Amino acid sequence: MNSEPILLHKALASFDALWSPRIVTRVNDYDVRVAKVEGEHVWHVHEDTDEFFLVLDGELRISLREPDGERTVLLPQGAVFTVPAGTEHKPHAPSGAAILMFEPTGTPTVGDRHDELPPHVDATTGHPLDIRGRPGR
Repeated sequence: MNSEPILLHKALASFDALWSPRIVTRVNDYDVRVAKVEGEHVWHVHEDTDEFFLVLDGELRISLREPDGERTVLLPQGAVFTVPAGTEHKPHAPSGAAILMFEPTGTPTVGDRHDELPPHVDATTGHPLDIRGRPGR
């Protein structure tokens, strides 16, 4: 993708849109995406892939619908969590957060199945990162 280091704080500063991830790099067939999030996403499921989350700033909650019932995991800054493939989930960040996600290239942000999309949720496979995410620019 590029051969220069990317500073995540600059990458995050290069856009304002919520729930609209930017692809900062690729690792083999995976995208490394960053996003600003606030409020609620939608219930959705990725049938064939896990979804990795790292909270860079703030606090993220992920509600999960599992065989034993519904639960919510709380992810403070610095926490990681992987939603297993086939698990219906809904991320939400009442006070806002910055997150990093690791997913196969082309994975839709709203999964393979999802609730009706509200206007603030961007159904995308990730957007290219603006050049301002690189050091010294």
